Amino acid sequence: LYPLGSDAVIVAYGDSLTYGTGAPRSDSYPAVLSRLIKINVINAGIPGETTTQGLKRLPSMLEKYNPSLVLLCLGGNDVLKKVPAKTISANLKKMVALIQSHGAQVFLIAVPEARLTLSVPDYYQNIANEFDIPVDTETLPDLLGDRSQKSDSVHLNRSGYRRFAERIAEQLKQYGAL
Repeated sequence: LYPLGSDAVIVAYGDSLTYGTGAPRSDSYPAVLSRLIKINVINAGIPGETTTQGLKRLPSMLEKYNPSLVLLCLGGNDVLKKVPAKTISANLKKMVALIQSHGAQVFLIAVPEARLTLSVPDYYQNIANEFDIPVDTETLPDLLGDRSQKSDSVHLNRSGYRRFAERIAEQLKQYGAL
């Protein structure tokens, strides 16, 4: 990732895990991340959103905020709705390409399947390799596998979202964005 200036705009794009379901709005991961890194992080999370819906909404979001970086975290609702992996993968690829064509960088955040194993589908790593973008395949499986960090079976609590934000901040530093 290239370095972000203090005037940069980051958009956290996703579903309920981005929105912050299970905690007060001020404790969502984008809100905590913004305070940690002192850069404007816009919470563009919509609970229940699938990759198909996210793809439809993306152009207007890019026009509205013109972000330098998009934190893309979608796919969990598709899995719950039994959407085929190839559809999810195709939608995520189209989103990454669209974000890049808009001149923004992409950081992909993998959502684990809601099973006991909390395994992450292969398509996240495959897309990261194909587009040469960073991907986080560990944070959400770690946090969602720890009952103390959750508000219900599929959402984090205040502590979980804070840890989510801290882990993303660490990786943004590691990848040179901060």
